[in-house]
Amino acid sequence: MTLNNTQYRLAARPVGIPKPSDWEQTHEPTPEAEDGQFRVQVDYLSLDPAMRSWMNAGRSYVPPVEIGEVMRAAGTGTVLDSRHPDFHAGDTVSGVFGAQRYAVSDGKGVTKLDLSLAPAPVQLGTLGISGITAYFGLLDIGRPEAGQTVVVSAAAGSVGTIVGQIAKIKGCKVIGIAGGAEKCRLLVEELGFDAAIDYKNGDLRAELRELAPKGVDVFFDNVGGEILEGVLARLARGARIVISGAVSQYNSTGPGHGPANYMNLLVSRASMTGFVVFDYASRYHEAVAELAAWLESGQLQSREHVVEGGIEAFPETLNKLFTGENTGKLILAL
Repeated sequence: MTLNNTQYRLAARPVGIPKPSDWEQTHEPTPEAEDGQFRVQVDYLSLDPAMRSWMNAGRSYVPPVEIGEVMRAAGTGTVLDSRHPDFHAGDTVSGVFGAQRYAVSDGKGVTKLDLSLAPAPVQLGTLGISGITAYFGLLDIGRPEAGQTVVVSAAAGSVGTIVGQIAKIKGCKVIGIAGGAEKCRLLVEELGFDAAIDYKNGDLRAELRELAPKGVDVFFDNVGGEILEGVLARLARGARIVISGAVSQYNSTGPGHGPANYMNLLVSRASMTGFVVFDYASRYHEAVAELAAWLESGQLQSREHVVEGGIEAFPETLNKLFTGENTGKLILAL
């Protein structure tokens, strides 16, 4: 059976927020599965801020997407036909299938999903890389203790919403930093954060002085730049800063904005540690098991922002990450 596949390939290295001209939409037949392979119809694509950094040339924690390649993207889908002994037609699977409607896989890095555990979008978000990032970044690197103050940037995003809720489960005071009154309302009234700071309409440093009078014990940073500097000014002694991302820098057209006040780490005897979730691949099952238990008990809420647009909506939907239009996990339904 010949399947006409629609794909998005990287046509140029973006400068700033990706433009339509940075993408090439292609249409080509999907190859038949050979021995040891299977074909997948991709149903949902995970859209994550890190995808923007993958478009840049240069050294990073994963190789960049090359010009002309299908854009790297995780997703879930349905096996259509298979010549692989471990995967069968009708299986629901997750993997890095790319920004395309169909994919052929040899099974490496692909996981079968149990939809009785949670719907596929939840398994892309809270029970996927977003939740796993929050889990290990906070608990292994941040090491929060009951009664301590935890601050989370991009707190209304896919990772931040989960970080804050885990910190509450662990008995911490949680302050979220987000953009806009509605996102701040969600954090406090629906997700149980103790407070939220609207960085677009407030004074971050002044509000942190009021909300964290004894300083910040753990800062889980997804933003970088001025927000990172603002929190570094309010560290408690022995604080731990988790560098999970820097969305404020991904579309920068000039030099990166680093923390000018990094010496506060010395004064506060604090640590700042870069964190990449792929280093924990052998332990993903630990995180998923505990996250699933918290979901089932009601201690953890899952937030997905699913856009029904088809593969053709990929470029503009991806950009919602950089214009602050999404709340929770951004997913494109194909």
